[in-house]
Amino acid sequence: MNVENNRVVSIEFTLTDGEGKSLDATEPGKPLDYLHGARNLLPGLEQALTGREIGDSISVTISPEEGFGVVNPDLIQTVPAEAFQGVDNIEPGMAFEAKGPGGEVEHVIVEAVDGDQVRINANHPLAGVTLNFDVKVVAIREADESEISHGHVH
Repeated sequence: MNVENNRVVSIEFTLTDGEGKSLDATEPGKPLDYLHGARNLLPGLEQALTGREIGDSISVTISPEEGFGVVNPDLIQTVPAEAFQGVDNIEPGMAFEAKGPGGEVEHVIVEAVDGDQVRINANHPLAGVTLNFDVKVVAIREADESEISHGHVH
C-alpha cells in the first residue's frame, strides 16, 4: 500500500534546523498518525511522502517559504509594558496570547525588555528556519469515512 490521499499514515521522524539542532522527534514506538492529503503536515513534507511505502525512509529539506514562512518584520513590534496587565515580571522568552488587529488571537513571544518597553514577536517560532526531516513510514491504512469528512485521524 502506498501513501496517497485519504489514507492514514504513521511516521516516525526527527526534525532539525539548518545547523543540525534538534527541534522535534517522535518518541520510540509512538509514531505520528496523520490523514494524507488533508493538510495536516507541511506541504513539502506531505508531497515528499506521496507514493512512499511502509518501511521507506526519506530525508527532506524544507525551505522557510515552504515551512513556517519567512520572518515578517511587521509582526515584530515594541509595546509598553503596561499592555501586559497583571504580569509583574516580564522576561524574554515568555509567551502570551494577544488580540490581533482583526480580533484574532495571536501568539507572541517576548524578545526583549528595555525599561517600560517590551519587544514582542508574533511570527511563528520556526519562521525563517530551514527544516530537515528524517522520516520513516511505519504504517498505512485506508481512512474511514468519518476521518475523511473531518479531515483528521480518529
